[in-house]
Amino acid sequence: MPKFAVLVFPGTNCDFETVSAIKKAGGNAERVWYKQSLKDFDGVVIPGGFSYADYLRAGAISARAEIMEEIKEIAKEGKPILGICNGFQILTESGLLPGALRPNKIPRFLCKWVYLKVSDNQTAFTRFYSEGEVIRMPIAHAEGNYYVNDPNKIRIAFQYSDANGEISEEANPNGSILNIAGISNEKGNVLGMMPHPERASDRWLGSEDGLRVFKSMIEYVKR
Repeated sequence: MPKFAVLVFPGTNCDFETVSAIKKAGGNAERVWYKQSLKDFDGVVIPGGFSYADYLRAGAISARAEIMEEIKEIAKEGKPILGICNGFQILTESGLLPGALRPNKIPRFLCKWVYLKVSDNQTAFTRFYSEGEVIRMPIAHAEGNYYVNDPNKIRIAFQYSDANGEISEEANPNGSILNIAGISNEKGNVLGMMPHPERASDRWLGSEDGLRVFKSMIEYVKR
């Protein structure tokens, strides 16, 4: 059974939910403190929260932790690396993904359910979705406004949309360029996303749409 490390920094607060979602999806997972080794794991998830209280910038301090060098090596090996919310911020700050997460267009914390359009179902995390499918997950962030100099050079995995899959300014909660909610690296084994799939992994939470992110990741390791 594939085994995943759910990385914990000071201020991480979505680690237990992420472990639970991975196990429900059919994998194994355990919380790993950021000073421990990752050598015995098949992949890494950097969950949400407020690592180091978002001091300086969200994810800026965690991105410079020694363990991120190990994560870069793991990524080069082709193992899956998933960053959720604060994890996405850490991945961009560390250079594992291009671009940056800026303060929301309206500078306040947003916590709401949103619709997402699946723009790329060929990454390690989206293979259980159909391209163009509309799914539903929650967001919870103050710095989710994604920007990159040349969006034509990135792999867009998810975009904010309405319930019909229309990409519009009205459907964009934070001002992200091209309504981007998640991107992957060129190889497709590193993905960052602002919405929380672990909070959409059970029908009692309001949606099971996020569970397929973890199912895709597990299946990718198996193959």
